[in-house]
Amino acid sequence: MTDAYTKFVRSAPGALLAKRVGLPRPARLPRRGDRPGPVLGPVVVLGESEGADQVAHELLGWGADVRRRFEELRTVGSVILVLDEVSTPADLGRLLLPLAGAMRTLAPGARVVTISRPARGEDPAQDAARGGVEGFLRSLAHEMRAGGTANGILVTDGVGPDAPGVIGTLRFLLSARSAFVTGQLVTVASEAGSLTEDLEQPLAGRTALVTGAARGIGAAIARTLAADGARLVVLDVPGAGTELSRLANELHAVPIQLDVTAQGAGERLVASLRERGLRLDVVVLNAGITRDKLFANMTAERWDPVLAVNIASQIALTDALIEAGAAGAVLGAQPRVVSLSSTSGIAGNRGQTNYAASKAGVIAFVDALAARLESLGGTANAVAPGFIETEMTARMPALTREVARRLNSLQQGGLPADVAEAIAFLSSAEAGGLRGETLRVCGQNMVGR
Repeated sequence: MTDAYTKFVRSAPGALLAKRVGLPRPARLPRRGDRPGPVLGPVVVLGESEGADQVAHELLGWGADVRRRFEELRTVGSVILVLDEVSTPADLGRLLLPLAGAMRTLAPGARVVTISRPARGEDPAQDAARGGVEGFLRSLAHEMRAGGTANGILVTDGVGPDAPGVIGTLRFLLSARSAFVTGQLVTVASEAGSLTEDLEQPLAGRTALVTGAARGIGAAIARTLAADGARLVVLDVPGAGTELSRLANELHAVPIQLDVTAQGAGERLVASLRERGLRLDVVVLNAGITRDKLFANMTAERWDPVLAVNIASQIALTDALIEAGAAGAVLGAQPRVVSLSSTSGIAGNRGQTNYAASKAGVIAFVDALAARLESLGGTANAVAPGFIETEMTARMPALTREVARRLNSLQQGGLPADVAEAIAFLSSAEAGGLRGETLRVCGQNMVGR
């Protein structure tokens, strides 16, 4: 899906005109079908620590062309900066500046990933160095060209660079599946999780529920999880029954028609799962609506439904799933819950006080839910999309839509599949060390962090 402006500037006359007058020229972003390999090579691993050696060894196991310096390379596909042992700001220049001289050799769609430790509030010099990595990474992402991205992994002290969560996050950020994720730092808080043996079908043998699945981003999530091997339960309101049935037939999924805001919806979902003998390993809470209006014109008729669908229903459904208990449990071991937030919930948006309140609520909700699920070995995380090309954004005024598309480092809107890829990653066994995270899928939208 390419917008008219992007099509024009990718044509020969359009490209010439855009270059002359300095207009944005969005690069084509390769997705999983364009680049199925795990990493774009050659990959250069920089760093002086034992962790750098461990990461290089891991990549060799993937069959990657791994180097430890840039010399003699005319083109570089990926760069990993292992900064897990920086102790003062003076360390940063020595470790980072070799990349500066190689920036112009980065291939289209290149990946840069930092691996570092979060500040602990204990050692001023060490914390300054660790915090400096974040500022560097976010600025570097703005400077990446030709569809390249830059992201970081923050590995909590005591967690090894070879922990499943670190390796899984590295796989995601290096792959084409993270095409619309840039300028983000993902925290791996524990050694929980396990490495995936079947990288083609990482969700094989697992059952996933997707709410709001009938169309748009929900349908894309269902298709991506199914492609990754999951058995699907797709849920939507009775009014979307025809589309839901069509999707269920396509994916050989189990359809459930249910209004998630109805009284007792959670208990009815539990009963429906028990009737079918289903136990969920993945729960994707995608159902959401908008009722935009300036707050001066806001009414209960616009406010209440948005809060009810976007956040209250998520609380009610997860309460019911967890409280189903051990006997007749409907959650599998080590469940993964992924909820849909929005960049509006991070930075706010004019005319969306109700929507932003609900999506900010999601961010706080997954943090609390992650703590609740920890005893079950489960996780809860959120994905916050920015401007995504959907039926909803297609209804925006043309000029507003065009401006929204260009307000990110990749200068274009993302696709529903980009959101789905992030959710598939957070649903994987490898993401067991990520808890209460909100991963932005926004091309580094220039609002909020």
